[in-house]
Amino acid sequence: MLGMIVVLLLAWLVLAILGAVIEGLFWLTIVGAVLFVATAAYAAIKRRAGRQIH
Repeated sequence: MLGMIVVLLLAWLVLAILGAVIEGLFWLTIVGAVLFVATAAYAAIKRRAGRQIH
């Protein structure tokens, strides 16, 4: 599961960088940044929930 989250974080980061580099694709930067933050928050919540169970 952690591997999949890392892959998603990398994918969103690449989208954000591509959107910033290629003019006219500013929306891609916004989408990449939002998805990166959402995935990171999801991973943090899952880690915190996992600690409370054990």
